[in-house]
Amino acid sequence: MSSVRMHAPYYFVPGPSKWPFLAGTSLLLTMLGAAAWVNNQVWGMYLNLSGIALTLLVLYYWFGDVIAESEGGQNSERVDLSYRWSMSWFIFSEVMFFAAFFGALFYARSITMPWLADLDHKILWPDFVAQWGGIGPAGTIEKFKIMGPFPIPTINTALLLSSGVTLTIAHHALLAGHRTKTSLFLFFTILLGAIFIGLQAFEYVHAYTELNLKLTSGIYGSTFFMLTGFHGFHVTMGAIILSVVLYRHLKGHFTPTHHFAFEGAAWYWHFVDVVWLGLYVVVYWL
Repeated sequence: MSSVRMHAPYYFVPGPSKWPFLAGTSLLLTMLGAAAWVNNQVWGMYLNLSGIALTLLVLYYWFGDVIAESEGGQNSERVDLSYRWSMSWFIFSEVMFFAAFFGALFYARSITMPWLADLDHKILWPDFVAQWGGIGPAGTIEKFKIMGPFPIPTINTALLLSSGVTLTIAHHALLAGHRTKTSLFLFFTILLGAIFIGLQAFEYVHAYTELNLKLTSGIYGSTFFMLTGFHGFHVTMGAIILSVVLYRHLKGHFTPTHHFAFEGAAWYWHFVDVVWLGLYVVVYWL
């Protein structure tokens, strides 16, 4: 964005758009399909996948319009400030999202589990042992092994921390006007994220095939896959966002003074890094 457009004396308000309606419709189809799918309706899978495809298509064209408005000189400093507040509140909502999952893990592990193992409940479940990752009441859950921190989770921790460093280097390079260095370290960040995703997929295969750890493995299995799976989804989304930012950078969309898309993506990526550190300690070590 040029300095002229950033100091425009107005607040750009887009005209009526079909994208919000289409986005709402596609999300509705996605969730209806998902509900039907989990209830063994054959058509549910096709409706769910169609809704996801439509959502991605809407996002592609909607963000394309926003980028065109930005590159066309429509956005002023006021719009830039609105973007920053919007991204801040979005990340805050993500903090609350993961806080709910961490809260579920804490409640199950530190409150419910000891409560079910007290003297009163021994009559109902005499075989229950208050051990995180235990097999639960006899015959209700197949035996499984818990997931330890070595080697994949620790390697993934090193990968994400390294990606945070490479992204910071790319940002400082952009501020200094070093375009090649920015592109190179941004690519390294995306590559590290992709390796993280691949190793997590391998970890899931290992859990199912060798540890017998599944989504149905009691509260341990459900909280493990819920927390790590949603985080992996966020890493995937972050890598896609950074890929778009890299493409836009190669197209010359960013300058050392105006590059909020880069900053917003960096905020999101660093948030994902911090969440992983919490997961690494709470899920794999404690």
